[in-house]
Amino acid sequence: MITIGMNYKVFPGKEDNFERMFKNVLHSLQSVVGHGKSALYQDVTDRQSYLIVSEWNSEEAFNAFVQSEKFRGVVDWGQENILADRPVHTVYR
Repeated sequence: MITIGMNYKVFPGKEDNFERMFKNVLHSLQSVVGHGKSALYQDVTDRQSYLIVSEWNSEEAFNAFVQSEKFRGVVDWGQENILADRPVHTVYR
C-alpha cells in the first residue's frame, strides 16, 4: 500500500469547478484496479490550494492510472480551464 499526495493550485473563482471535477474523478476511481480511497483537502490559508490524498495497492497501479486516457483527459481539461499551475505528485512510503 502506498499513499500519493497530489497538490493542485486553481485559478481564483474556480474552486467549485475543481471540487465538482474531483467528485466525478472520485466516482470513476471506484472502478480503477489498485485504487483504495481518496480524499480532497483545501488549504484554509490559501483557498486555491488543494491536496488530494490517495491510497493505492502499489505505485504501479497509480502510475497505470496516471498514464491512462481517462486521467489525461481530466488533466488536459483542468490545465485549460481550472489549474493555475502544474500539479505536483508526491509518493509517501
